Amino acid sequence: MTEEYGLLDPEEGEGEDFGDEWEEIDVSDTEADRIARKRDREFAEFRKRLKDADQFKVEQSVFDDATFAAIYKLVQDGYIDAFGGPISTGKEANVYEALGADDRDVAVKIYRINASNFQEMRAYLEGDPRFEGIGSDKKKVVLAWTKKEFANLRRARQAGVRVPEPIAVERNVLVMELVGLVEERARRLAEVNVENPETAFEVVREYMRRLYGAGLVHGDLSEYNLIIHDGELVVIDLGQAVTVHHPNADDFLARDCRNVASFFTRQGIDVDPADLREFVTAVEAEP
Repeated sequence: MTEEYGLLDPEEGEGEDFGDEWEEIDVSDTEADRIARKRDREFAEFRKRLKDADQFKVEQSVFDDATFAAIYKLVQDGYIDAFGGPISTGKEANVYEALGADDRDVAVKIYRINASNFQEMRAYLEGDPRFEGIGSDKKKVVLAWTKKEFANLRRARQAGVRVPEPIAVERNVLVMELVGLVEERARRLAEVNVENPETAFEVVREYMRRLYGAGLVHGDLSEYNLIIHDGELVVIDLGQAVTVHHPNADDFLARDCRNVASFFTRQGIDVDPADLREFVTAVEAEP
């Protein structure tokens, strides 16, 4: 891996309304829930066609009608034109390759409402001012998590952090940029031979500082949530990212710094977690 990882510029004109996304995010019933309750002929046919598709046969037991309705709504709105195969499957979500508007390849992330570790999700949501009043309702927790990931990706991108572009969100379904095709999968930093670790580290720490300056802490940053695509370092999995106002934000940031320092130390760079943290927090979040 010999690319020089150029930094992105923050989007001009953004950040002036910093704090808008800290407002409470609505997790009440969406149009998808209303479609699922109505169950008209067109939706019923779409649901059956999707459930019978090879890539969904195994998953039909974990997707409720409202999840199928969310996909249906995204198709109606032009965000999804056709589905491909699964990119990844996990306890909380499956990610599928799909064709979006203008023949663009996109990734569709579908969170399971019956996620097995929703209690862990709650730990990241509680204390975040955007999600006050979510409580213990499993459906609301998963819907909030999905919208949280969308909001975090948008905020990170505005701050000049290379993340998958968020495109649309409907209930527990998130549509975003597909970084690397399935047959040419983008590699995690942990999977490659880092030939220029100094440059890679400079980019990672700058992205950490930009996230912090935008009021966010990744919360699970490591070589497994950083991927390489077309010579760029891309930060992924921002679902758990919290605001700097979160009661555990300092602990999450300290863990991120330890993980990043540990990886790059193994690459031959002398990185002190405390020094990295000082660099990241040197830029105060905007008021």
